[in-house]
Amino acid sequence: MEFKILMLALGLVLVLEGIGPLLFPNKWRRYLKEVSEQNQDVLRRLGGALVTAGLVLLVIFS
Repeated sequence: MEFKILMLALGLVLVLEGIGPLLFPNKWRRYLKEVSEQNQDVLRRLGGALVTAGLVLLVIFS
């Protein structure tokens, strides 16, 4: 059961991640270029914030 939930969650992440490039490829390309030019500390803070938000959601809804 846990493996099935993990695979469902991974599938949902892939669907959500694919919506941007599927519907707005030019905007997505510009966004990636802009993000790649950001300072390393900014990217680390963004990544940390996303991981924290994800963990909070997992704790709340589990």
